[in-house]
Amino acid sequence: MSHCVFVQIRCAPGTTYEVADAIALREIHSELFSTSGEYDLLLKLYIPEEEDIGHFINENVARIPNVQRTLTIMTFRAF
Repeated sequence: MSHCVFVQIRCAPGTTYEVADAIALREIHSELFSTSGEYDLLLKLYIPEEEDIGHFINENVARIPNVQRTLTIMTFRAF
């Protein structure tokens, strides 16, 4: 079983493609989108249940060069 998590990512100006490439190379995502608005990318990933979600995102997303900010959206199986 795994947790479905969405992460919005704000990149340093002009670096969105570099950040997206770095995420793709890590092969951690299910889907990756470019977005308009306050954040530049939307990342959908599945984190194994035994992993600490905050630690996983910090180690695998937030530390990518030129990532300025992330916003994690947790999902819950309600239906």
